[in-house]
Amino acid sequence: MPRMTAARAAVEILRLEGVDTAFGVPGAAINPFYAALKASGGIRHVLARHVEGASHMAEGHTRARAGNIGVCVGTSGPAGTDMITGLYSASGDSVPILCVTGQAPTAVLHKEDFQAVDIAAIAAPVTKAATTVMAAAQVPGVFQQAFHLMRSGRPGPVLIDLPLDVQLTEIEFDPETYVPLPVYKPVASPAQIRKALAMLNAARRPLIVAGGGVINADASAPLVEFAELTGVPVVPTLMGWGTIPDDHPLNAGMVGLQTAHRYGNATFLASDFVLGIGNRWANRHTGRLDVYTEGRTFVHIDVEPTQLGRIFAPDYGIASDAGAALELLVQGAREAAAAGRLPDRTEWAATARRHKATLHRRTHFDDVPVKPQRVFEEMNRAFGPRTRYVSTIGLTQIAGAQMLHVYRPRHWINCGQAGPLGWTVPAALGVAAADPDGQVVGLSGDYDFQFLVEELAVGAQHRIPYVHVLLNNSYLGLIRQAQRAFAMDFQVNLEFENVNSPEVGGYGVDHVKVVEGLGCKALRVTEPGELGAAFEQAGKLAAEHRVPVVVEVIVERITDIAMSTTADIGNVVEFEDVATEPGHAPTEIIPLR
Repeated sequence: MPRMTAARAAVEILRLEGVDTAFGVPGAAINPFYAALKASGGIRHVLARHVEGASHMAEGHTRARAGNIGVCVGTSGPAGTDMITGLYSASGDSVPILCVTGQAPTAVLHKEDFQAVDIAAIAAPVTKAATTVMAAAQVPGVFQQAFHLMRSGRPGPVLIDLPLDVQLTEIEFDPETYVPLPVYKPVASPAQIRKALAMLNAARRPLIVAGGGVINADASAPLVEFAELTGVPVVPTLMGWGTIPDDHPLNAGMVGLQTAHRYGNATFLASDFVLGIGNRWANRHTGRLDVYTEGRTFVHIDVEPTQLGRIFAPDYGIASDAGAALELLVQGAREAAAAGRLPDRTEWAATARRHKATLHRRTHFDDVPVKPQRVFEEMNRAFGPRTRYVSTIGLTQIAGAQMLHVYRPRHWINCGQAGPLGWTVPAALGVAAADPDGQVVGLSGDYDFQFLVEELAVGAQHRIPYVHVLLNNSYLGLIRQAQRAFAMDFQVNLEFENVNSPEVGGYGVDHVKVVEGLGCKALRVTEPGELGAAFEQAGKLAAEHRVPVVVEVIVERITDIAMSTTADIGNVVEFEDVATEPGHAPTEIIPLR
């Protein structure tokens, strides 16, 4: 039996489980693992500038490819605590990532040794498992179980903490005979699918709500086929955006309080039945539950049994992997179609299309400073249907989700439940590392961009190109808009006179100089007519220099973006024009009910 250190066995298991890239920061307590990583070969390592950044890179890497699992590595103590935000983000969005941390030797774990912390206890609430391995012989089993857990049921992250002495201990391990554990996913029964189909067929105005579980299951193709067979319009959630192309005649648009389309909300409010597949009824999608559920029957299919009924009780719930359920739904729909038992949904689908053709928000403005709506209009022109957009949270992300177009699964990569500022830059790097020949476009406001801007140096060092569209209004835009309810504009203003860059005036940070100082390329746009050429040039610069390229657009200081202020999807406030002062009144309110 071959003998090797436990650290080397761990690295071999990563390789055998399909890991090709790890993101991390080395340190004393994890150096044996890094030595094994170097000796084994076959796994690329990307050196992050911050361990939280490494965890977000791992998440982006996972989400770019079906079956992928991103890995982040850090030393002990603060490296582990830095990963917690990344673990929380991955847990909330059902994304499997593996975090590996070093730890003080087992003999001093409870003696306040340097950088010794009970990271397993800290990480437990935001992982599927968090383990400090106390015996070297257990390392192979713990890593094998980690991959089984990450992939089984509702996917999610795992943390493995390796004390220094455990890493260095030699054990017997044979990589030649290693076999991954089988993945467990619940599967709907034929009887359950028949009942769900019968409830769907009994409805007059049904909708399908497609969540991130459809993307996790790599089941977008059967989803579209099922919709086409039944003629039922589809509402993708923010995490499920791309499961059905935006230009598909059965795409009814997104629903919600913020990242929603006017036509999506209108169609939903006219529906009488909802089949939710792989979605979690997120509060910014549903808003007030009395409004969302009134007059509608719900069937909910989710891979996690305890998710059924968590937000509200569906009329019928099925614990099943989205892909497995959709295969059975397609089979049942085919049989029903062949027997002439499917209702005619032509009129209902036409209603959804009429909403989609007429209920739009204005995007074409020629104002200077640039209105953000115009930026998204030009992005839709400049970036093709194969573009992978990456964004996290904020007014820029909300507006982008309302106005951009997405055509493929895994082409809108958004941090949903956690929404940490700073996520976009490292996540985009993780996505671009997984798809080096694809077009990746990050989307940020200036505050999100500044949180982990140092990670751009990672893209310069490791030649990871992508384009980052940065909308600079020198404001915490979403919080500024939320403060309208309190008639204030307090501690959300980022502007200052930059003595080193008078050309940026009151916009404060000179992002072009910062980006160039980190080894990347940057362009600044101040006129709407410059946007298209700037996006084209950015793509060429990224391809030529193989580094991130930032397009900073100086946008108007205050723009209100459509959203509900009462948590009611039937009463979304539509702000048409720029605000002139804090606490101003909306120019238009369009209730859909």
